[in-house]
Amino acid sequence: MVEGSQMPELFQRLFREHYPGVARKLYALTGDYAAAEDLAQEVFLRLYRSPPERLDAVGAWLHRVLTRIGYDYLRQRQSGQALWEKEAARVAAWAEDAAPSGETEVIRAWEKEVVRKVLRKLSDRDRTALLLREEGYSYEEIALRLEVNPKIVGTLLARAEERLKKKYGQEEERSDGEKNDADRRGAGF
Repeated sequence: MVEGSQMPELFQRLFREHYPGVARKLYALTGDYAAAEDLAQEVFLRLYRSPPERLDAVGAWLHRVLTRIGYDYLRQRQSGQALWEKEAARVAAWAEDAAPSGETEVIRAWEKEVVRKVLRKLSDRDRTALLLREEGYSYEEIALRLEVNPKIVGTLLARAEERLKKKYGQEEERSDGEKNDADRRGAGF
């Protein structure tokens, strides 16, 4: 171990000798020059506060510490980025819901109308099962309302959903065909 009075001089020598390599490795790891410089300072702060027992192995010690600090930084940045993206998506969804454009309102109204038409075409049991699930009812509650065995509710819902999707696709095609005919008539074809 080095005496306290010699440490600042030794630290300065180690800093001048190893700082460029530490910063370069951190830049290669992070891809951000400013972050690499900040992280390199953190590495040398740790060296100053608690140096290794053997100073002849300071290069390996620095490499181990810079790797830990670099990966901690990347994990933190990644989780921060994911949080930021999630919040941005939430705000965007809120903003879209708060003030939908005219086009969005027309599309939503059209989709609601198509879903209503399709639901009217389903059997009472299928329609009721799907609407109850949409409202958040449990399988047991759906079974009780439909007067069926709770064990079959999952299958019943899956089949009802398949029929809904099939009829929705047919209704969408029919609506698109009617729209195209109206567009052609309006254009004089």
